[in-house]
Amino acid sequence: MTGREPAHAFAGSAVALVVAGAVAMATHQPWLFPSLGPAVMLHVEKPAAPESSPRNTLIGHLVALLAGYGSLGSCGLADRPSVLQEGVTGPRIVAAAGSLAVTAAVLLLLRSPHPPAGATTLIVSLGLLRTPTQLLVAAAAVVLVTAVDWAYNRATGRGMPIWAARREGADSG
Repeated sequence: MTGREPAHAFAGSAVALVVAGAVAMATHQPWLFPSLGPAVMLHVEKPAAPESSPRNTLIGHLVALLAGYGSLGSCGLADRPSVLQEGVTGPRIVAAAGSLAVTAAVLLLLRSPHPPAGATTLIVSLGLLRTPTQLLVAAAAVVLVTAVDWAYNRATGRGMPIWAARREGADSG
């Protein structure tokens, strides 16, 4: 590790969240939510890693949002207060476990690992973001920070792929 890597991570993380935060302030919508932090950290710390690629980031969070919302609905929790307000219940545990299990399995099937998606699916299945508008804003926030991080990495000479990272063992050509 060089002395420049911590500065790069510091600046890149700050830029992405300041941009998302400014949009959140302007729109009064949840453009900032917890799983953006680990996604941004992957982008700025390991921009060439498969799990950091725009492909895996976008697919990961989309699958997570859908799995979380599906679990929320199938467990009868779509109109219930969040786990923070209502507490942990049996249906909430089933929704959380189900959403994480589905997210993990689907991302492996799609060859799109992105660990921060595990936090996104829990945020939804625990009812912290639960309306269709909130889910669309969360998806847009993932697109926004991914684009900001991509531009930041490119501007600073770091190799974040345009879409997908090159798989290890893939032919060069």
